[in-house]
Amino acid sequence: MTTPGTPPATAGRTALTRPQGLTSAEVAERVSRGDVNRLTERTSRSIGEIVRANVLTRFNAILGALFALVMVTGSFADGLFGIVLVVNSAIGIVQEYLAKRKLDRLALLNAPTTRVVRDGEVRVVPTTDVVQDDLIELRTGDEVPADGTLIASAGLELDEANLTGESDPVAHDEGDAIMSGTSVVAGSGRYHASQVGADAYVNRIAADARKFTRTRSEIQESINTLLTYITWVIVGALPIAIWSQWRTVGDQGWREVVIRSAAGVVGLVPEGLVLLTSVAFLLSAVQLTRRNVLVQQLPAVEGLARVDVVCLDKTGTLTVGEIAFEDAHPLGGQDVDEIRCALGALADDPNANGTLTAVAAAVESPGWERTQTIPFSSSRKWSAACFAERSTWVLGAPEVLLAADPQPSPPEVLESIRAQVAELAASGRRVVLLARSDQHLPDATLPPDLRPAALVTLTEQVRPDAEETLAYFAAQDVAIKVISGDNPVTVAAVARSVGLDVGEPVDARTLPDDQDALRAALATHTVFGRVTPEQKRAFVHALQADGHVVAMTGDGVNDALALKDADIGVAMGNGAQATKAVAELVLLDGRFSHLPDVLAEGRRVIGNVERVANLFVAKNAMSLVAILAAALIAVPFPFLPRHLTLVSAVTIGIPAFFLALGPNKRRYLSGFLGRILRFAVPSGAVAGLAVIASYLLAGSSYGVPPEQFAERCTAPADARTVADVACWQPGSGATITLLTVFFWILVVLARPFRPWKAALVAAMVGLAVTAFLWPPAAHFFNLDAPLPLMWQSLAVGAVGAGLVETIYRLSPSVRDAHHLRD
Repeated sequence: MTTPGTPPATAGRTALTRPQGLTSAEVAERVSRGDVNRLTERTSRSIGEIVRANVLTRFNAILGALFALVMVTGSFADGLFGIVLVVNSAIGIVQEYLAKRKLDRLALLNAPTTRVVRDGEVRVVPTTDVVQDDLIELRTGDEVPADGTLIASAGLELDEANLTGESDPVAHDEGDAIMSGTSVVAGSGRYHASQVGADAYVNRIAADARKFTRTRSEIQESINTLLTYITWVIVGALPIAIWSQWRTVGDQGWREVVIRSAAGVVGLVPEGLVLLTSVAFLLSAVQLTRRNVLVQQLPAVEGLARVDVVCLDKTGTLTVGEIAFEDAHPLGGQDVDEIRCALGALADDPNANGTLTAVAAAVESPGWERTQTIPFSSSRKWSAACFAERSTWVLGAPEVLLAADPQPSPPEVLESIRAQVAELAASGRRVVLLARSDQHLPDATLPPDLRPAALVTLTEQVRPDAEETLAYFAAQDVAIKVISGDNPVTVAAVARSVGLDVGEPVDARTLPDDQDALRAALATHTVFGRVTPEQKRAFVHALQADGHVVAMTGDGVNDALALKDADIGVAMGNGAQATKAVAELVLLDGRFSHLPDVLAEGRRVIGNVERVANLFVAKNAMSLVAILAAALIAVPFPFLPRHLTLVSAVTIGIPAFFLALGPNKRRYLSGFLGRILRFAVPSGAVAGLAVIASYLLAGSSYGVPPEQFAERCTAPADARTVADVACWQPGSGATITLLTVFFWILVVLARPFRPWKAALVAAMVGLAVTAFLWPPAAHFFNLDAPLPLMWQSLAVGAVGAGLVETIYRLSPSVRDAHHLRD
């Protein structure tokens, strides 16, 4: 296997060296033979995978088998759950497909691009359109899209941590091999793509070589755990159900055994839970795209709702990210005109960083001949250039350049400059130092004769929505940490201007490497300046070690590693490609104010999925208790499959769909699965016991002992006597009781009530009443309950509802979770 630093094999092809790059005809020829940089990573599942994921599930297999058995018995009405099964799968497929189309279209619009030289011109093309032998131009912030060998380098430094684990940037010169999967942190260069697509190194090594980590989702982890529990419950309950029904109704034939057993097992299957969870995630992602937020991993919607610390940079977050040159303040009698010419010459660089770009917009280039360039690096915090027959000029952080050793300027002069820097920075300006040297720079090392020449001030525009956004996070108990590479005094001034209580700003260069010391500093301070990329990453690790869920925002390539290691990485749409590639969320218009929208969506998903999960688990617990109780006292299972289909539709399926997509502002609380089990299991058990009690009570009211239920209550409808009709009614009574208890569970979970939720519950109650009172529906669902039995069953259900309310009120964690909803 090829390793980093080893020239990649060319598979018999000769790399081109023409500076004009490929011609259009050569590109077309390579496309036709498949030598294209098609990457294996996709933004969403294929249509085939969507269909398989929604159809080929363990629960669909169980319900499908039961549906086939019920159909064999000829009781088509009891196979209604099979139609629900098909509808659920169809809804899931359609919803995910529609969301896939929208997300893929948006991802395509924001797909990574690469600069290539074709027909002698530099063009920007989608990275997937790069072909074999393309001449690629690299600049700071770019990702290396394919393997190749450099033919030109201007201080090119690559972050190879994805491949080697080494966090320090690696310098590359002409003739060096570079690998896909790395990113440019400084400098520029050109190379020919010798290995593309599946042949590229990053696609040939193990799938985890890029150290890609999927966003953790407490919801998905809890649902998967829950489904595992339920699967084992079904495995254990199925033989019990078959045995007990064979014992009680076996003399009526195998068909009755199948129908009654199927009714019990159908109640154990949470057929809509996974569907509604997926739909909630997908629709949230689609909703956020309308607000210019690209969700690159669906669980990130939930993840931001769990965040309790947001780390953000000043530039591009608190400010608009566009700095403007303000003025140059000469030092030590330096000539003003020469200073401006030097600044214009430094800014006349095709690979200029943000500071030089701002200078270029205000200062004209004098046309000096550049002989050497040392590009800006966030770890060095300075850049430099040598000019023919002129001085070497260096532009960078004042504290770094003034600390150069040895320093030819007298100490009192340096102190005076530091005082000017502090004064300017305190006003919120960004300050950089322009220095000069008479020496040529052979490498990225400051010369010993470096002399301060001028202080350059730049201004930044504070985002108008930054103060409101920060106030929102403060109200939600989300801590803010401003982590910037700029002067801490300047950063603190900007932070104060947007209402942040910054305290004492910290110069990150004074911080130790020890994680415990970092944890202490992060716990007591808010603003950190002069932070290196490695420190940003260490800050994230320290906060995580302290038990925090961390979101990291950024737009520069120096933020990429920290974004990658944070629980949620948030990149700005105008940021570096390497940064957007590792982020879970991309703010397409760069507006930090969208984060509250994402937080609200995450809370809505978490709260609503918890609601519907409670409904499904309560039904599962009810069915299990009813199966075991029926087996213990040797009576038929109280319901036919059609009864449970009705109950599931009006108390779980239909309302769950609306509740899963409704508003919900509840704050995130840990313990998702525990709260569900503490409320749903005992509530479901109460419902199961109430059903059995109602069944037995109804039968005794008509003088039918339990041992005769099977004999007298299973006759076909057209062959029943009056007595048979009377003894059939315990099943109808049990259905009324179950509806009563489950409607109250629905009422509890829907709190606090809003008009739309009251209308939803009322509509579902109306459907249930219609099923009993409308003759065609009553006949279809096999329901027959005279008024005395109805009141009796309602009374038993009311007792069960009261016990459910007691469970709710005696469980503080459940009650508190329901308190701050929508």
